[in-house]
Amino acid sequence: MERRKVIKGIAASAGIICAQPRIFTLAQDPATKEKPSFALPIRGLAKQSGRLVQPIQLTIEHAGPDAPLVVRAEHQQIESRVLSAGTHTFNVYVDPVETGRQVLIEYQVAGKSESAEVRIEPVRKVQIFILPHSHHDLGYTDLQGNVEEKQIANISRGIELARNTANYPPGAGFVWNLEVLWGADQFMRTKTEPEREELISAVKKGWIGLNGMYANELTGLCRPEELLQLFRYGTELGNLCGIPVNSAMISDVPGYTWGTVTAMAQAGIRYFSAAPNFFDRIGTFMVEWQDKPFWWVSPSGKERVLVWVPWTGYAMSHIMKLDTEWVNKYQARLDEVGFPYQISYIRWSGHGDNAVPDPDISEFVKNWNEEYEWPRFTISTTSNAFAAFETQYGHQIPEFKGDLTPYWEDGAGSSALETRMSRGAAERLAQAATLSTMLAPQAYKSSDFDAAWRNVLLYSEHTWGAWNSVSDSENPFVTQQWQVKRQFAVDAENESKRLFDAVLGAYASESDRSSVAVHNTCSWPRTEVIVISKERSLGKDHVKNELGASVPSQRLSTGELAFLAERVPALGSASFHLSAAAPHVLAKRVTVADGVLDNGVVRAKVDSKSGNIVELMSGASTRNLVNTSRDEAVNQYLYLEGKDTSKVSTSGPVRIAIEEPGPLVATIRIESSAPGCVSLVRRVRLKAYADWIEISNTVNKNRVPLNPHPGEGGPAADFAQHESKESVQFAFPFAVDNGQIHIDVPLAVMRPENDQLPGSCKNWLPVGRWVDVANAEYGVTCATLDAPLVEIGSLSATMLGSQTHPEIWRKHIEPTQKFYSWVMNNHWGTNYRAYQDGPVEFRYALRPHTGYDPAAASRFATGMSQPLVSSAHGQQSPMALKLRVDQKDVLVQECKRSADGSAWIVRLFGASGDNRRVILTWADNTPIKVWRSDLREQPLESLGKQVDVSAWELVTLRIEV
Repeated sequence: MERRKVIKGIAASAGIICAQPRIFTLAQDPATKEKPSFALPIRGLAKQSGRLVQPIQLTIEHAGPDAPLVVRAEHQQIESRVLSAGTHTFNVYVDPVETGRQVLIEYQVAGKSESAEVRIEPVRKVQIFILPHSHHDLGYTDLQGNVEEKQIANISRGIELARNTANYPPGAGFVWNLEVLWGADQFMRTKTEPEREELISAVKKGWIGLNGMYANELTGLCRPEELLQLFRYGTELGNLCGIPVNSAMISDVPGYTWGTVTAMAQAGIRYFSAAPNFFDRIGTFMVEWQDKPFWWVSPSGKERVLVWVPWTGYAMSHIMKLDTEWVNKYQARLDEVGFPYQISYIRWSGHGDNAVPDPDISEFVKNWNEEYEWPRFTISTTSNAFAAFETQYGHQIPEFKGDLTPYWEDGAGSSALETRMSRGAAERLAQAATLSTMLAPQAYKSSDFDAAWRNVLLYSEHTWGAWNSVSDSENPFVTQQWQVKRQFAVDAENESKRLFDAVLGAYASESDRSSVAVHNTCSWPRTEVIVISKERSLGKDHVKNELGASVPSQRLSTGELAFLAERVPALGSASFHLSAAAPHVLAKRVTVADGVLDNGVVRAKVDSKSGNIVELMSGASTRNLVNTSRDEAVNQYLYLEGKDTSKVSTSGPVRIAIEEPGPLVATIRIESSAPGCVSLVRRVRLKAYADWIEISNTVNKNRVPLNPHPGEGGPAADFAQHESKESVQFAFPFAVDNGQIHIDVPLAVMRPENDQLPGSCKNWLPVGRWVDVANAEYGVTCATLDAPLVEIGSLSATMLGSQTHPEIWRKHIEPTQKFYSWVMNNHWGTNYRAYQDGPVEFRYALRPHTGYDPAAASRFATGMSQPLVSSAHGQQSPMALKLRVDQKDVLVQECKRSADGSAWIVRLFGASGDNRRVILTWADNTPIKVWRSDLREQPLESLGKQVDVSAWELVTLRIEV
């Protein structure tokens, strides 16, 4: 089914024609139009006899023998000719107007006369760039395999059209923009050598425009390294073609996480053509940003990209046609919004999604430019169009610094299990790369890691499933697409585990199960509890460190052995030995009794009736950080059917048991019934010495009722739009006086409302690793490992089905100290899943602290998502990374071997919000050469061992030893 038909159905059901008249009146049903006049003014300037004139197109019918025709404008003759029988269309010309005015046009022929008053508007002397491309939906209207074949074929067809029009006048030759690069990646991996060389040659000739984003991504779902990987392939392909890739496109997706600017800058991208869906579930994004080019400034303030959202997003060609009437309407649109520039651009994505290149573009531009001086049309790459605009206007457009909080990430909650898998895989891949540099650099195979990252990226790509995924969920067309989509997450998880294990396998050489090595892939020392499998630790309950000192240990109810690994060095390892002696007795133990967990550092209480956490205290204070004033508590389960929040329900009576009694690990297990679930099992865990508690919530989900009339009405029908809708939340109300919420997003930290740009989504917000609620004296950090969405202050994620009216979206987020982790939903009427069932675990960790410290929050949450790693003992490679970073507030995000194998690539992130100077040293004092680099991994600037890292800046280093 064509996407335009889907859009038409949804739009009609939602009253979109009334909601967005500026867009849809351009695509009116012909039956509703008035009979056209014989005179149509054309907003173009032609040159005749060396002077500019303004055309009026006449269409005159004449029956009978040849007869003279006279045409007058304001009673002055401007044309005479002889008409034969038939319908005649031709232009007459008047002097150009400076302001709009009415002109009387009359004609006489064979005794027949007719007149019309037409309005002539001044012609804009504007250069309009046309960017042809195909919107890459990996699925939706067709099976993914078929879509891949279409996009590969589109590349060849685009080259063919460019070749066929290479001798057209300047600006009319066909150019094909690769919107995103997964199709080009497939092309380069599957085509013959001559075909690959043809693509490379076409890029060099300017026939093919490369845009650096790999897929139309839900950027709010990305982990930090995933966001960088989104642009990595563009640097690789650009290098292969000998052309720097300095532009990116994204289509359909409304809103982008702030760190996208940082990631694009790391890839050398300066221009960002953002063309979202033009009406559905986009809030006020298009109202705020359509045809308002601006510089988007990175969190550090050191980078910026030129962002430009064109009129109607990417869908202009779905609802309009390139002709003289369109030229008039386009200029009218520029007038309406007061567009102040003499350069503009449009997207032209063909007729539907995954459309073939449209050859009519070149013919239109060639014919228009031959006949008219203004406006001028040029078929262009994104890079050339934006560069022309920057040259003329880059100095005068505004700058904005903040998060363009995205909207469509909410759909990831329709497949919570797979989203959890993909998030975990992204963390594991980054950790495995760093681990390989520490232990076994030879185990790092860049091609294998690239393939695994490809699966992560394609899971976060915006096409989740079929157009009828909700209305006809069991249709094979739907289920086949979901299986392909799901497999991206499955493969990402499996490949990340395989690569992780391969690194440990390349390092570990000792078969003695009594020896354990513990590895820290973070750039700060860590003390954490390590868990060893039952098989490996059988009969060995006592643990000593490498100095021979006993360390606390505990045999868990699962048969596993837990022990405390203290002061494991940054980017280093520590050794431990297991023996058959009794566990070492702790000086400070964790206790659990009457629902209270206490280790002297943190105290938490679980309510005996609800199973919710009703108390959370730091050992240094008697202040309860849980706000229970409105009958809410931390980790309270909430279930909402539909959108009426007054009907939200919670879990039933609980059965509480002590699963682990201490002294090293204490766990309370809370089991209950819960609406929407087969069962709900929550666990609250506290470890000796830890200054945080851990939460594990396993939701065993029931499937909601399916459409009783599958397929009827499609996405626009009432079932898909409104019925069987549900959502699941866990509450986190905190008692922090005047506390400010900060949210970690990839490569940035933002404050709801304060750091959100106009047009941002405020009903829900994506979250990276943590949310913090704090004032200057105290607060609490919540690490969220599996769930990427939060609602701030209230249950505001109640937008069911198609939502086309900008005014109904949340406009403000008031100051609050409460948020909800929004873990599951099926609110969409298309694309995303209609239901989910089975068990899914959602993990959190809560850390009370003194005043707000974003670097401490990042260290805590990163440690939770990339825990200490245990393995058998082995021999560290003499080529291993021996880097030391002296600033704990500057975090090493990832280390890996460079693609050319001759250097280390290290990414540093200024996580404190303050500028820092980092001193880099090599553990054995080996001389090192430090270069500033980026995603291309080339040496760009010699830095020495002292590196300045600004607040929120990402610095990529190339270190040669």
